[in-house]
Amino acid sequence: MPFLVIEIPWSPDILRLGAFILSWHGLFTAIGILAGVQLSLRIGQTVGYDPDQAYTLALVGIPGGIVGARALFVAEHWSYYSQSLGEILALNEGGISVWGAILGGLVSAALFAKWRGYPIARGLDITAFGSALGLAIGRLGDLVNGEHLGRATNLPWAVVYTNPDSPAFAHSLTVGPHHPATTYEMFGLLAVLGVLFFALHRLFRDRAALTFLLFIDAYSLLRFFLTDLRVDSDVIAYGLRTPQLVSVIVLALSVPALIWALRLPRQPFVEALSPPPSGPRSGPSGGRATVRRP
Repeated sequence: MPFLVIEIPWSPDILRLGAFILSWHGLFTAIGILAGVQLSLRIGQTVGYDPDQAYTLALVGIPGGIVGARALFVAEHWSYYSQSLGEILALNEGGISVWGAILGGLVSAALFAKWRGYPIARGLDITAFGSALGLAIGRLGDLVNGEHLGRATNLPWAVVYTNPDSPAFAHSLTVGPHHPATTYEMFGLLAVLGVLFFALHRLFRDRAALTFLLFIDAYSLLRFFLTDLRVDSDVIAYGLRTPQLVSVIVLALSVPALIWALRLPRQPFVEALSPPPSGPRSGPSGGRATVRRP
């Protein structure tokens, strides 16, 4: 046993009313979605993306992400669900894949944007911010619920789950203190989010889609290495677990995507500045003048 250990004593469920279950995972997932959408909308204003189009893409991408998250999780655990087909739609009982959420939301929103003629490249950029924040907040629910099982460790921030209803309770009894791997991912995502702000406003100010590619590649690397600290997914090919294999595929696909992005015409954007403290200035027509940065 390590000298220090973090005990997680809470039940994974906040409330049960008949068949309805409100879990910590579900609560933080919902908060993450709302916060992520709001951040993407704010970034959209910064780069001049039409707010109505941004709202519409969010309404398309969220259900697409939910479907993708469940579909990849079911595919990963098909040996179980093939014997329990009725549980495939039991979302209230948990079981989603983060990679499935990202890819499902991305593909559904991109196809819709292509169909309606919305700007795809800048849309990808604003999506990166909401995705990073939403995933980070959602990982707080994973920490409380204990749905993802880490390898044993004697580090002082190791966790054990003491509530018998927690999915990690038996794991804690078996292996003892273990890595809070999804919490590492949360901190990694917050760091990536900070880098995205710098990239959008400094590195790729006139290069649409590169900020998104930075996010997707950074998350792929983060997820690839952190998966080694978890024991809740099986090796499926080439010694890789499902999240690692998806990460490798995404990294490979990002190469032609990078070539596509670099061939796009430069798309500089203007950013509205706040009025000076003395009050707004008036233009020739008497209206409020907007100061813009080139």
